[in-house]
Amino acid sequence: MMLKSAILLALASAVAAKRCREIVVPVDISSSNTVYDVATPRTEIDTTNFFLNLARQNSNYSATIAKGHRTIQGSYKLATTYCEPDSGPGNAIQIMTHGIGFDRSYWDYGYQNNYYSYINRAVEHGYSTLTWDRLGIGHSTHLDAISEAQIFLEVAALGALTQHVRDGKICDVNHRFTKLVHVGHSFGSVMTFILTQMDPGVTDAIVLTGYSQRPDYMAEFVLGGDFVPVSSLPMLGNKYSPGYVAPRTSVGVQTNFFAPGDFDAQMLKSATLNGQPAALGELLTLGAAGMMSGFGGAVQIVTGERDVPFCGGDCFNTKSIGASAPNLLESSRNNFANARNFSATVVPHAGHGLNFQYSCGVTYKAMLDFLHDNL
Repeated sequence: MMLKSAILLALASAVAAKRCREIVVPVDISSSNTVYDVATPRTEIDTTNFFLNLARQNSNYSATIAKGHRTIQGSYKLATTYCEPDSGPGNAIQIMTHGIGFDRSYWDYGYQNNYYSYINRAVEHGYSTLTWDRLGIGHSTHLDAISEAQIFLEVAALGALTQHVRDGKICDVNHRFTKLVHVGHSFGSVMTFILTQMDPGVTDAIVLTGYSQRPDYMAEFVLGGDFVPVSSLPMLGNKYSPGYVAPRTSVGVQTNFFAPGDFDAQMLKSATLNGQPAALGELLTLGAAGMMSGFGGAVQIVTGERDVPFCGGDCFNTKSIGASAPNLLESSRNNFANARNFSATVVPHAGHGLNFQYSCGVTYKAMLDFLHDNL
């Protein structure tokens, strides 16, 4: 514990100053969404039944209740935060997409900010950053939790936001960046991956954190999260419509995001109090991504050794891939056949919520070293 405290103080003294501002970005987008023949769960019993159906082995619940597709289109507002070094914007910007359970503060969290903030580290290395609340979450436009809040509409929002940056149209940021990087966490990594499938030239590098391409362990996440409807949670019930769910207590948050021995109990408490929900439509479409991407830029996957949803709690246990690679992340190498470079990093002892672990500095160093070498 004394060593961890010393590291925290050292990092705090090294943080470079940053300038940040909040920007609302309007987007007009559309996507082909799946029509699901399922009533929106409104009680804890109905919600638990939904997750028990979703988690059944050798069963594709999403496909079972799918009844075709419908085009969803509309005008939406995305809540974003743009940050840059005190010296002004550099040549490269990182566009960051958070995962389930969080909002854009995941990248620049308030608790012990000098220690846990990835934005601080990125700005210190000369990057500008753009974080956003995923469509349907936080201060971005909220959606119907099943018919609208699906992964392809959210990817469309990410694509539109990216185009705004590429065109230099982000309000108050009069700068064209020569290099773009997309960084994701968990669901945000899946979105980033799909974006490169749809448009392989959309960005120069991608960093997929809290991610693998192994679907074997998602049942552990959906059952371990102790999910209840937001109506059962005073902090969220008046902000989201039926069909949004979140962990009832810190037990579900710890199970899904925190690894034993690698977190501060106060961080767990804060993450629970400030956590954001998941939409059931997101969970139903999470598996819609294929395995292959024609992306030609640099690819990095960074995941905690004890990650539950993407590694089943042990990224070095490779039985599910027939021991064909040294870890589960490396098994994706061939799925990025056109990538200029591919790197896989397993962060020792870390859980799924990488930015909230004591080991976050290891994660950030791996990410920034990779980008330094590949941009």
